[in-house]
This record gives sequence, structure tokens and C-alpha cells, in this order.
Amino acid sequence: MTPTSPGLPGLQYVDHVAFTVPDLDDATHLFTVLLGAEVLYESTRGPDAAAMPEHFGVPADAHLRLRMLRLPPNLNVELFQWWSADRSPVFPRASDAGGHHLCFVVNDVDDVVTAVADLPDIEILGARKEVAGDSPAVAGNRWVYARTSWGLILEFVDRSRVADPPPLVGPRDWHAHSPSITTEASS
Repeated sequence: MTPTSPGLPGLQYVDHVAFTVPDLDDATHLFTVLLGAEVLYESTRGPDAAAMPEHFGVPADAHLRLRMLRLPPNLNVELFQWWSADRSPVFPRASDAGGHHLCFVVNDVDDVVTAVADLPDIEILGARKEVAGDSPAVAGNRWVYARTSWGLILEFVDRSRVADPPPLVGPRDWHAHSPSITTEASS
């Protein structure tokens, strides 16, 4: 099938995902202690009445503090804490526009449920589930959602029981992307 769009010129790879959190220190603690992230740097922006609305699409009084984390082996995560007069303290639910989750492959979902069961800042949603024949491509996936105290949904999935999994990005793909280089002949 031919794509309907040529794609973005020079697109190489995903660099990071970002989440706005209510407390940067608490969120950093969760990512570093529970998930093994490393803090790479911290920065601040604003308030700047001209730049903030134009470059971030936020109110003129908005300002932020951010931390970039490296979550081994393959993901950078940027955490933002914002301040503005009309900032909403409510994190979107999975069913809300803008709702999202961050998923981790694990060896055994039951081990994760046991490990986080007594943590005060994470709630396991329901019990571990297993995908059945209604989704044959991933039948056998075992997974669970967990919610942080500030609303971020984390998913933990064990794909070891999937007979013929789809070609999802994984360890076999952890190498530098080297797009083919074409050169034009001089005229």
C-alpha cells in the first residue's frame, strides 16, 4: 500500500514523551525509585506574556519547571510542573480527551501487582487481566493498569504467553536508526 502522505522530511525517531504533573518532586521520586529513571537535567520557563501563549499555547501568566529523565533502556521522559491562574488540577481519565497511559513490559504481571500493592501512591485498577480470543493477535497478554495518586495511568504487560505476537517495537529494534542516504549526481 502506498502512503497518502510522504511523511515528515528528515524524521528519525521518537525522542521523548512528556507528562504534566502536579508535583515535580513527587513524580520524579516515582520515576527514579520505582521505575529506575535517571535525572538528566532540569529547566524553567516563563512567565513570559509574549512567548508562553505563542510557543506553548498556555495563558500569559503560565510558567513551568521541568525535568528530563532517562528511563532505561529505551525511553526519555520529560516531566512538567506548570503554574497559571486557570490551571486545572484534574488529570484526564483514560476516557477523557487527552487521556493516556504509559506501558511497561514486565516478566510477570502478578509479581508487579504484589510489589506495588502496599505503595501509598499507586492504586492497582481491578485485578490482572488476560487477553482472550477476542483479540487473537495478542491473545495471552497478561496486563494490569495502575494509577498514581496524581492520575497517571501505568500499564504493566507480560507478552510471554502470546503465541505469535505482532511485530511491536522491542529489544531487537534498539539500535541507531540509519535512514538510507541518497545523493544526487551533479549536473
